[in-house]
Amino acid sequence: MSHDIKSAERPAPDAVLSAIADYALSQEITSPLAYETAGYCLMDTLACGFQALKYPACTKLMGPVVPGATLRGGARVPGTPYELDPVNAAFNIGAMIRWLDFNDTWLAAEWGHPSDNLGAILAVADYLSRNGKPQSVRGVLTGMIKAHEIQGVLALENSFNRVGLDHVLLVRVASTAVAAAMLGGTREQVINAVSNAWVDGGALRTYRHAPNTGSRKSWAAGDATSRAVRLALFALKGEMGYPSALTAKTWGFQDVLFKGNAVSLAQPLGSYVMENVLFKISFPAEFHAQTAVEAAMTLHPQIKDRLDQIERIVIETQEPGVRIIDKTGPLSNPADRDHCIQYMVAVPLLFGRLTAADYEDEVARDPRIDALRAKMQVRENAVFTKEYYAADKRYIGNAIQVLFRDGSSSARVHVDYPIGHRKRRAEGMPVLVKKFEASVDAHFGAAQANAIKAMFADQRKLAAMPVEKFAAGLAIA
Repeated sequence: MSHDIKSAERPAPDAVLSAIADYALSQEITSPLAYETAGYCLMDTLACGFQALKYPACTKLMGPVVPGATLRGGARVPGTPYELDPVNAAFNIGAMIRWLDFNDTWLAAEWGHPSDNLGAILAVADYLSRNGKPQSVRGVLTGMIKAHEIQGVLALENSFNRVGLDHVLLVRVASTAVAAAMLGGTREQVINAVSNAWVDGGALRTYRHAPNTGSRKSWAAGDATSRAVRLALFALKGEMGYPSALTAKTWGFQDVLFKGNAVSLAQPLGSYVMENVLFKISFPAEFHAQTAVEAAMTLHPQIKDRLDQIERIVIETQEPGVRIIDKTGPLSNPADRDHCIQYMVAVPLLFGRLTAADYEDEVARDPRIDALRAKMQVRENAVFTKEYYAADKRYIGNAIQVLFRDGSSSARVHVDYPIGHRKRRAEGMPVLVKKFEASVDAHFGAAQANAIKAMFADQRKLAAMPVEKFAAGLAIA
């Protein structure tokens, strides 16, 4: 920050750029837990994508941007017949992964969904595999671990949402670093690519919040991974970078977009994030509401026959839950509804379920949903907030109690952390596998579905599989 603003002498690369590049290129991942979790993450992430392919709002954006602009021998998009250049394939994969808000989550000063990065990683791996540079699924898992780590550690103490920027900024940064390394970039080339990812700035979060909540939040990650692959390919062609992209006085990211605050890495990069990532296993719902939905499911049998007697419903949540998903008034589309805690509680209270289909207009037209929303009071629980930010807990607490007009009330149902939390891995992983298998069975023909499930049955064999064979098994002829 003390660099002479008039001097044209190019400084050494920013420390954050160098640390990210060195990690992407050179760090050996030795954690068996990280690889095991990455295997489950790959399974879960693909399951989310297959489920999204049922929705025309998603599929209308997929395939080549211009009809016919496919690439024989390019990167394949799982669950589809598309073969595309890796830039467009990354968009396709990233969009389908993220569409239903059902893939993994990382909660810290900034939150996000690290498996969004699979869009870039799988597209690049398949493209390389089909063009003379064989890749293994273990390499894909390594890329996932590293992208999770870059995104997640940057998120620990840097809050981009507080300055109005969307968390997909970190998807672009992480995917750029990992993609550039996978493509064979030198240290200088990876730094150049990552610097350009920061120079791009950040998308506004307005598409995630009232009154503008909309479907861009479902394809923003695909856009970020697509841009990452483009920047990585540019760097490999020798395109220059910007060494003080973060710290340059007046014109750098920190001064222009981060209110002068320093962007930092809170801890050394390793495999912490993958080991502790949060899975969305049971419900396609914004993560701050996951435990609220679980509590509502618990209450459903107690209140389903007393709906007309309800006076009010009290929802206690963490501060981010109040800030992000406490929403009143008309909800105009599925993206609006899956970011409204009242809606996500009302549906399971009424029906004892919450699926992606429950955000569609057909269900939302049920007048009982808005009638229940009107009776809800959302308030912050300071303990939930404290435990949300505590590094040794990372809880996502919610509590719900239903009060009736006769003065009686339901139990206050309180859930600290969802089934996808690391503390519930033993309980959660069998449910995750069922989620994957159900998604595969619903999307593919019986023979191909059985072959895909067999492919994932042995993690060791899966890791050794060539990516070209793996991607072929997921494609539709």
